[in-house]
Amino acid sequence: MKLEEFKEILTIVESFVFRRAICGIPTNALNLIFAEIGREINKEYYLESFKALLLIKDKYKRYPDDEEFKNQLMVKDLYHFPRRNYWLRKLENFQHKERIIVEDYTIEHVMPQDEKLSPEWIAELGEIWKDIHKKYLHTLGNLTLTGYNSELSKRPFKEKRDMKGGFKDSHLRLNSDLATLEHWNDREIVNRANRLAELATKVWIYPSLPDEIIRKYKKPVKFSDLKIYTLANHPHVFEGGANEDLFLELRKRILNLDASVMEEILKFYIAYKTDTNFVDVVPLKSRLNLTLNVKFGDIQDPKGLCRDVTGKSKWGNGDIEVWLTSADQLDDVMALIKQSFEKHSDMNT
Repeated sequence: MKLEEFKEILTIVESFVFRRAICGIPTNALNLIFAEIGREINKEYYLESFKALLLIKDKYKRYPDDEEFKNQLMVKDLYHFPRRNYWLRKLENFQHKERIIVEDYTIEHVMPQDEKLSPEWIAELGEIWKDIHKKYLHTLGNLTLTGYNSELSKRPFKEKRDMKGGFKDSHLRLNSDLATLEHWNDREIVNRANRLAELATKVWIYPSLPDEIIRKYKKPVKFSDLKIYTLANHPHVFEGGANEDLFLELRKRILNLDASVMEEILKFYIAYKTDTNFVDVVPLKSRLNLTLNVKFGDIQDPKGLCRDVTGKSKWGNGDIEVWLTSADQLDDVMALIKQSFEKHSDMNT
């Protein structure tokens, strides 16, 4: 492998990991992903095969494309992102030889953090200023760098722009567009977020390969894999089914546990998984049977809802069965499901 190819692979790995972090995909699958690629890579076409093997990954192994990456980057709380200096440094210094040491600066909220905004800021943002403040405060469009954080403070936007050390007086790339604006409101925050997100797709790249090359690395689909099941195969939770409303509420709560949770509809049950199934739902006319993929002795069950089905024949994965018959039980059942989810998350960290 040539040195330039090795450098490109490192760039792709960095982009792959960061894009997944922004899109909320847990890191616990990374070891598995790279181990698979290590086994499958074609050493004669190292770079090509590396790109292709990443691009064909799906679900929790996926490489977020530009659309998913930009959409999530624009709305994510980047102020509290664990390594915020990293993304600020990469955006500020992209293709610059005169590098800025980000640690010499502080992060600045263009629209101030204080919930009690001044009359000038309320006038700037408009009637729905509270909604705008809550929605955009810590997001990409409202964040920048400055060496004059205390001086800028809670001043109105035009003062922040025009004062000594303000946006017009700054030599930082992240402040260049702020120097030309007349107002700072939800429209301008979104516009700036769009511009920075577009730049981010060049900083953290998405590899490109012709479709015919990617197809070479896809595994043949087995005939048994062609059968696709939907909720229509489960009439008790499909439209008008006896447990439709109960299932839909349970489903929503499970999927909201984390962005990594996936639903897989199978012939006899509906699986919810990250790397592996943590709860499976068997829809029956009289109830929903839940199988938790946890050892019976490891569950905290103060309401006594769990049944030990270790070694017994059943649909689903795990040693615990829970019956869900009414919406009144949802909070208690979700507490059990969350334990299973967290145990599997811990095992794969």
